[in-house]
Amino acid sequence: MKNYLKNWGFMRIFRLALGIIIIVQGIQTGTWLFVALGAIFTLMPLLNIGCCAGSSCSVPVSKTNIKIQEVPYDEVH
Repeated sequence: MKNYLKNWGFMRIFRLALGIIIIVQGIQTGTWLFVALGAIFTLMPLLNIGCCAGSSCSVPVSKTNIKIQEVPYDEVH
């Protein structure tokens, strides 16, 4: 359990709280669509999935040695 709670930041806790609030509100009003949406918002931080979870959106670093050459140019007045 100690490792599970290690990578919790503000946004992850905020998404969990938002999901729980949406579920409670959906149950109180009887709107089951809100309950389903709240369940999705609650599962996302619990499973650590979503946009860019685990650096899945990062661009891989190129390991090739690219030499940058200066381009000659003329100034136009």
